[in-house]
Amino acid sequence: MSEWNRKRHWDGVYASKAVDAVSWYQEVPRLSLELVRESLPRGGGRVIDVGGGASTLVDHLLALAPARLAVLDVAATALEKAKARLGARAAEVEWIVADVTAAPDLGVFDVWRDRAVFHFLTEADDRRRYVELAERTLPVGGRLIVAAFAPDGPSRCSDLDVRRYDAATLAAELGPGFALVRETAERHETPWGSEQSFLHGVFERR
Repeated sequence: MSEWNRKRHWDGVYASKAVDAVSWYQEVPRLSLELVRESLPRGGGRVIDVGGGASTLVDHLLALAPARLAVLDVAATALEKAKARLGARAAEVEWIVADVTAAPDLGVFDVWRDRAVFHFLTEADDRRRYVELAERTLPVGGRLIVAAFAPDGPSRCSDLDVRRYDAATLAAELGPGFALVRETAERHETPWGSEQSFLHGVFERR
């Protein structure tokens, strides 16, 4: 999918659905928050939520008082919804409208969190560009947290095909620049009560 088509698709999703009516909605993203908290260096560190959209994770990350906090998404519509929810606190966050497969350098972050972006990258070149950007963004010792559909998870989401991963196949895609340090399974319940199987992998930049 081209950058333009990806932007059009996701802007359309967020324009047509309420924030709590999408399958990935979590009122409190407890596991993501736990993994970010564990991965942050002492003193706060720098966190980027890749594909954060209108997720409530940023609300909770603000409470951790990181030295730098950014949310990146291809859909400006999603980020506007998150800003409106946060009100005045939105000024404490960097909002980046970009396609992660075509984004310029983002600067340096200690933690890169991605819940359900990578599994939408069905083309090898898109995955390669994603990994290259993550390698440029994270210093040695930084943490890459990726949540993707597990092998028994859905094969499609939001009318798009996805790639499903276990820890080994995800590590192989990320390549030798990242070492797996933790894997955690999650059974996510959608707003309408169905379950989706996720793998969360935490990788350290080598």
